Amino acid sequence: MAIDPKTKTLVQTLGVVFFMGAMAWASVPFYNWFCRVTGFGGTTQVAEASTRRDILDQTIKIKFDASKDRDMPWDFKPMQTEMIVRIGEEGLAFYEAYNPTDHPIAGQATYNVAPYQAGGFFNKIECFCFTEQVLMPGERVQMPVSFFVDPEIVDDRDAKYTKHITLSYTFYEIDLPEQTQAALDTTGDAPGIDDQDDAKASVN
Repeated sequence: MAIDPKTKTLVQTLGVVFFMGAMAWASVPFYNWFCRVTGFGGTTQVAEASTRRDILDQTIKIKFDASKDRDMPWDFKPMQTEMIVRIGEEGLAFYEAYNPTDHPIAGQATYNVAPYQAGGFFNKIECFCFTEQVLMPGERVQMPVSFFVDPEIVDDRDAKYTKHITLSYTFYEIDLPEQTQAALDTTGDAPGIDDQDDAKASVN
């Protein structure tokens, strides 16, 4: 019996979603790479701060969202829920992470943009998601993300009517960097707040 085209499309879509969910759980770097290559999930772009661009009078609202994997013990939230920026203007937002446990934890953030058609016009200049993050026991940090919306969005057939963009991050726990783990194996104990500078220096 032939499969209805709509049913086939639905099955394929669900298969892709399931596959990417599994890959996100298994390999955060692979998930980020896949999204950059395919545009899955409205993946953002990366730009240099010196990139020349027009700054328009037209504004757009940026909303910020945070979530974490169920096995990630950190507290993680945006420091602001939304802001309004001019298209082409550089914006700066902060997210906060806190490690309430008694041991160091490393994390890596995945990210996406909604609506997905705006992802190609959302450019990040600096972001905590570019590298893994290590928080010592009881450590709380504020992590910046600087960005701008490409002025070419106003000329795009699908994205030009976008009134707001939501930037979402999800943090996953990952293995500690080798240097941090080696330091723990040497001392036999997790460094506390007073030892954070020395411990993080060993990572770098």
